[in-house]
Amino acid sequence: MKQVTVEEWVARFRAIGLDDAAMEKWHRLFERENPAGHQSFLEWLGLPADKVAEIRKKYA
Repeated sequence: MKQVTVEEWVARFRAIGLDDAAMEKWHRLFERENPAGHQSFLEWLGLPADKVAEIRKKYA
């Protein structure tokens, strides 16, 4: 099964009208409401551990 890339995920968000500010809001909400799920999602996207930590810190 082909893995979804970050670029594909961002393209889907853009296709439904989300801009950078809305995507940042989405990350903050995800991190606040379900930090373990956010971690899991970022890992599922195939991001390396240092990038996952950077994103989670940014939106904490």
